[in-house]
Amino acid sequence: MIKAIVVDDERLVRKGFISLFDWSMFGISIVGEAGDGKAALELLEQTEVDLVFTDITMPQLSGFELIEQIKQRFPTIRSVVLTCHHEFDYVQEALRLGAIDYIVKTLLEPDKADDVMQRIVQRFQWENSFRSGAELGSAAERMKADAALVCYPLEEGAGKEELCRLPVLKNFTLLELKGLWLIPLPHLTPDSEWQRELAQLLKGRFHYAVVTGLQEKELADVKRLLEERFAAVMFYKASGQQDRIQMSFGELQQFAASTDQEVQLLLLDADMADLRWALYPAAWETFISRLEQLRASEEQLMQWGQSLCQSWAALLMQPSEAEGLRAELGRSRCWQDFKSWLRRFSDYAQRRMLALSLSKEVFQCMLRATVYIRREAAGKLNQVDVADYVKMSRSYFSGCFARFAGMPFGVMLRGIRMERAKELLLTTEMPVYEIACAVGFEDDKYFSKLFRELVGSLPSEFRAERVRMGGYY
Repeated sequence: MIKAIVVDDERLVRKGFISLFDWSMFGISIVGEAGDGKAALELLEQTEVDLVFTDITMPQLSGFELIEQIKQRFPTIRSVVLTCHHEFDYVQEALRLGAIDYIVKTLLEPDKADDVMQRIVQRFQWENSFRSGAELGSAAERMKADAALVCYPLEEGAGKEELCRLPVLKNFTLLELKGLWLIPLPHLTPDSEWQRELAQLLKGRFHYAVVTGLQEKELADVKRLLEERFAAVMFYKASGQQDRIQMSFGELQQFAASTDQEVQLLLLDADMADLRWALYPAAWETFISRLEQLRASEEQLMQWGQSLCQSWAALLMQPSEAEGLRAELGRSRCWQDFKSWLRRFSDYAQRRMLALSLSKEVFQCMLRATVYIRREAAGKLNQVDVADYVKMSRSYFSGCFARFAGMPFGVMLRGIRMERAKELLLTTEMPVYEIACAVGFEDDKYFSKLFRELVGSLPSEFRAERVRMGGYY
């Protein structure tokens, strides 16, 4: 029997609510009532309670404060909000604080009251069953439904309260996992119409899928696999055009993401780091296929995309184009989005090649030269070394590189060295003479003089100013 109390500052409302239901029919026993949140907490200290029905606007202690106190002091007790239609916005906050459901008092008609209470009892039972299985790992706690809707937020603010408001989900239990939500579908075979309506309501706010094959699976296993793998699986299954996604529990079990090392080996491969994949169709197909097979995580791909922009945007596109490309990367929600973003990056590289009137082979040499210069800038590097590396004559390389970079080789090399010097000045306690040597200058006095010409202050002054501004760490 579920032991419940009713909390409302209006005595007639409390009595009316209690008299509205045949509580025993739902396995509920009303063991007490209170006129405000403070009195409710005192009652909870003295009485064994499983479920609290509480109003929001009350003296002494509001419903919000009561729910928060219950969550902290009585974590096994569940809360349901009693609200009026004009307070509906408050429901969002109550659900965020931990309430499992809500009842709109002004819309609670006698012929529909039983359905509402049945929904709440089901949600109460599912939450208790799920949490028990998750916490205890008991083999006896198993999923009763074969299918469940799983939702993963894509935007800040997308959460439980938004899902609870959806008409298509109003009669279902919503279980909160780490970073996502599980909604068992015990009596529903998701049809096309139901999923189309859901797609319109959730589009752009959540990744979601109907997961099947859950019946009799241990709740602890379902929770663990969903938390570990659902977001990664959805990143590769979702697309901007697809309204309905369904996957089996077996797919989650079989999904194997690559290690960070495997992904880094591909992204740092010499043939890939110099953007060969952006110029040659065969290299593109090989690279994209391998990247998809590795199942690189969304985080890995986003970080690499940001690195691409940082490394190449200034050389391949206009500032406004680079800004647009970065914004588009931030809007990527799935593998198809990211692949389209890479294609756009590739288009910019090829347009730059055509604008410079360079052949694909020569343009590729310029990209390889840039990678080489950045890698070897701290050593005794000169233009002859780089020309030899890309197998071009020094004079031809010099002209092509100046066109490509928009500056002579020496100017670019100094710029790379100065950026590295600034980084070391701000992130280490190395003395200036050691930094000069570390970035490729044998004479620290010449380094300091050049640094002042290019940056506007001596290295020591640059460091001191950033320390004063809080930029040193």
